[in-house]
Amino acid sequence: MTGSTRSSGGLDDRRKRLLFRCWHRGTREMDLILGRFADAEIASLRDDELAQLERLIEVPDPDLYAALTDGKALAGEYASALFDRIKSFRVDHEA
Repeated sequence: MTGSTRSSGGLDDRRKRLLFRCWHRGTREMDLILGRFADAEIASLRDDELAQLERLIEVPDPDLYAALTDGKALAGEYASALFDRIKSFRVDHEA
């Protein structure tokens, strides 16, 4: 997969911005992890989950990637049920 399979049509501006940012992380590995998750879930995320995702995408790619793939600890303020969902989604949807 080389990019989003989801149109941003019908999304509010906040979700459009997050979808774009999830697919444009800076490292391809993180684009694929967060971008695929956003494609599948962005439309159904609650406001509190959107806020969690906004905070989570501020974590530097190497730290977030290590937390998602190697089980490295993620700083407490970023650990959330949404992070756990992203981690499970990554495992369930590996190519």
